[in-house]
Amino acid sequence: MVTVRTFSEVSTYLRDRRRTMAQAAAALGAPPPEAARSRGAESEFAPLLRAVRGQGLLERRVGWYTAAIAVNTLMLAAAVIGAVLMGDSWWTLTMAPVLAVLSARTAFLGHDAGHAQISGDRTLSRVIGLVHGNLLLGMSYAWWNEKHNRHHANPNHTEKDPDVAADVLVFTRRQAAVRIGFRRWLTRNQAWLFFPLTLLEGVALKVHSIRSLRIQSPGKRRVEAVLLGAHAVGYAALLLSVLPLGKALLFAALHQALFGLHLGLAFAPNHKGMEMPDPGKDRWGHLRRQVLTSRNIRGGMLTDWFLGGLNYQVEHHLFPSMPRPHLKLAQPMVRDHCRSLGIPYTETGLVDSYRQALRHMHEVGEPLRGVEPGVSGDAR
Repeated sequence: MVTVRTFSEVSTYLRDRRRTMAQAAAALGAPPPEAARSRGAESEFAPLLRAVRGQGLLERRVGWYTAAIAVNTLMLAAAVIGAVLMGDSWWTLTMAPVLAVLSARTAFLGHDAGHAQISGDRTLSRVIGLVHGNLLLGMSYAWWNEKHNRHHANPNHTEKDPDVAADVLVFTRRQAAVRIGFRRWLTRNQAWLFFPLTLLEGVALKVHSIRSLRIQSPGKRRVEAVLLGAHAVGYAALLLSVLPLGKALLFAALHQALFGLHLGLAFAPNHKGMEMPDPGKDRWGHLRRQVLTSRNIRGGMLTDWFLGGLNYQVEHHLFPSMPRPHLKLAQPMVRDHCRSLGIPYTETGLVDSYRQALRHMHEVGEPLRGVEPGVSGDAR
């Protein structure tokens, strides 16, 4: 059990010490604060990192993850066996939502492996990621990991974060201003269409994964392609051996649609509607870059389980390699540290988080409603 001490005493001590050192430096003719602004931004994070490391919160939880992987594997096996035993019956379709929820649990474990939360061994982390991503979900681990790491490095940055690049959805009025044709209609209505569109996310992840094989190195490509192929063959063989073609297709559609919806429900609250750094003008250090662009979700054990720990998004972004069960323990320290620096720490309920995210997407598309094509409106 990890015991976390109150951060306020540590923070007060470090703040007083910094003030004393600053006064001494000034007396020795040190440069003014403006000259060291970038160093100061990074130093905001340093005391928090030391405190978190001192509490052992960055240490791996091998036993916890071993148990989590074992339980998830057994539940997946039980769901598959249940579908096989039900056979050619409409009741078999009731296992599709169960598999969708378990698929999301599988994705969360692959996510944690990609961040080296489960193991510090890169080879072992990759094996866990390949099994949970490519083999069990049909999603390329290498493609997702590269994309997700770019997101973590520059969250909500329209030129550097692939998650807010203009695609089906857009996240700034500047992006919306250049939309034409069908995409313009999508942007006008994207707040209403967001959750329906997530029903396609399960299939979209597979399509992106297959496309990514072309740009992967030969070694990675072979391994990833074999595992993606094994998933496709095994998934099709399982469904067609139990159900006739029509029911098998319906089962797959339900499974993939609800899996995509689950992922959408988990990822939507994290950053949408939060601060978006201006391209070329981001001077934030690590602490502000991650805290100001992230939103936490309040809740208990059920929320933690349903969102796979991503409800502690601020802590996860500050410490990507921190094991999932430690995020909750780090939260009081992070919140207290942000308060001591006057940095807004955003936390809200699950329903309100969706409301905020959808409101942001609605406002982004607002200039296009009732505006003729070619009129850009406010391009913020």
